[in-house]
Parts: sequence; C-alpha cells; structure tokens
Amino acid sequence: MNEVGRSVGPARGSLKVALERVLVVHDEIDLPFGEVRTRLGGGLAGHNGLKSLKRELGSADFMRVRVGVGRPKSTDPEVVSAYVLGRFRESPEEVGGLIDQACQAVERVVLSEEQ
Repeated sequence: MNEVGRSVGPARGSLKVALERVLVVHDEIDLPFGEVRTRLGGGLAGHNGLKSLKRELGSADFMRVRVGVGRPKSTDPEVVSAYVLGRFRESPEEVGGLIDQACQAVERVVLSEEQ
C-alpha cells in the first residue's frame, strides 16, 4: 500500500484515465471508526499510500473514499503503524457495517460521475 503509486501511475497513463476519475479507497485514522467521507483532493495527513499516489500521479487531486478506522492513543509512528496494520478491535458485525458504508460511498461516487 505504501508504494501503490508505482502501479497506479503507469496504469492511469496506459488507460488514459483523467486524474479526477481516479478513485482511491483508504483507511483514515483522523476519522472515528465507522465514519466514511468522500472528497476530491485534499491533504495527505502523513498517509504513505497517499504520498505515493501524489508523487506518481503528479497531484493529490484524485477522488477519495476515506474510511474511518480511528486513532490509537499514541502518536509514536511504530504504534500507529501497528494499529493500522493490525486486526480491528471492533466486532465482525461493526467491521462489516463499515465495509458496507464504504461500498455505498464508492457506488455514489461512481454513479454520480457517469451522469
């Protein structure tokens, strides 16, 4: 994930996809668990995958579905990394609900772009 731009950049070029048509779904520790938001562009908030995408795409002006996973109590980079790469602490039902919300957000974005 941290180097996702290395594959997305060439794929976008090969398929001639406009930057604003690139849709990225990613975890967001700055949103509480269960919250899902969409946005075009924006900051990178230290997210290595987003940094890679910006570097390879030349801009951060791509569409995003931000999936809130909450933030650990520490700001230590190793603790944060272990948190986002570890298992969810929430129940399987809560995680399933979050996935459903993210899927619905993706559908809304894709369908609104096709009109």
